[in-house]
Amino acid sequence: MASHKRTIQGTVIKKAGDKTATVLVERRVMHPRYHKTVKRFKKYLIHDENNATNVGDVVTAIECRPLSKTKSYRLKEIVSTGVGS
Repeated sequence: MASHKRTIQGTVIKKAGDKTATVLVERRVMHPRYHKTVKRFKKYLIHDENNATNVGDVVTAIECRPLSKTKSYRLKEIVSTGVGS
């Protein structure tokens, strides 16, 4: 049976300790009353085994088993590197 893991794509905004990065995921939704596209943001902690990411990188993460109280995603790939790296 094929597993259907959720993937997220966002920007690394913080290097939170060893092997952990904070990723900001932006999604655009239609406002229910004003019918205007608005941005919604959510932050995820992802597991970066090799400390390969830097602040500003665009990364893809995949869902995995809970690695800590707040970490349930691991780094899949670095889509593009940031300006400062």
